[in-house]
Amino acid sequence: MQERINELGPVSEAIVTDSVRISRVDLAEVRRIRMRVEDPSFRVGVGQSVGVVVPGPHPFGNRYHMRRYSIAGESVDSRGDTEIELLVRRCFDIDEISGESYPGIASNYLCDAGPGQAITLTGPYRSPFRMPRNETANILMIGTGTGVAPFRSFIQEIYRQRGGWSGQVRLYYGARSGMDLLYRNDEEDDLALYYDEPSFQAFRGVISKPLASEADTLAAATESHAASIWKLIQSPDTYVYLAGLGKIAERFDEIMRFAAGSDELWVMTRDRLKVAGRWSELIYS
Repeated sequence: MQERINELGPVSEAIVTDSVRISRVDLAEVRRIRMRVEDPSFRVGVGQSVGVVVPGPHPFGNRYHMRRYSIAGESVDSRGDTEIELLVRRCFDIDEISGESYPGIASNYLCDAGPGQAITLTGPYRSPFRMPRNETANILMIGTGTGVAPFRSFIQEIYRQRGGWSGQVRLYYGARSGMDLLYRNDEEDDLALYYDEPSFQAFRGVISKPLASEADTLAAATESHAASIWKLIQSPDTYVYLAGLGKIAERFDEIMRFAAGSDELWVMTRDRLKVAGRWSELIYS
């Protein structure tokens, strides 16, 4: 453990308190995993992430494997312990040459962990997402797959902890088939808690192609709403948050160039948002 502390910096021990599958059995496995950190100094904020350390040995002689996960929810109990919630999809890597499937190290480690198991964490790490100070600001969230997890924290912060938001709050998220619908499924429907909020609307796009990319799912969620998204982006009070895997930023640029009517107008608008601190990205490789 001391070797890992020296290499990774400060670490914390979390105890799994609950692990529930929230996807249907005929779809890829997605689990909601809750952990308790019995350390009063461990505090997390909206949209932050933690590193999950998987003990080795691993291939190529690695003593440990570490992967970051966005915190989908957090709370502090009466004892001052912090409980965090992760949404984890059990992943498998495919060898491009042989076609052989290999279980993802971190995702399978977490999905197999049961209540009472100790998990070593690094962080928490700051998120590039910052909540606007003015509650009249518009919040535009665009994401795909499990990259939507930080937005779940955002929505909880807005409506559960702050009690509401007067600006427009819009979430556009794409999914492959039903497996990435981490909010709306037969087991859990977190977003339903906020459908009655007058400022909140969520739009989802589902694509059934088995080899669809994250960029494809982004298009499914946003292309039919491009005019509304473009209109909202032009408001001086709008903050844009983009999260997901792969080349979703490039695909979103393509969709917005078409909506804006010209490459030049879109690039100028996007760059103005970045300079003003109203554009944030969290892109996973």
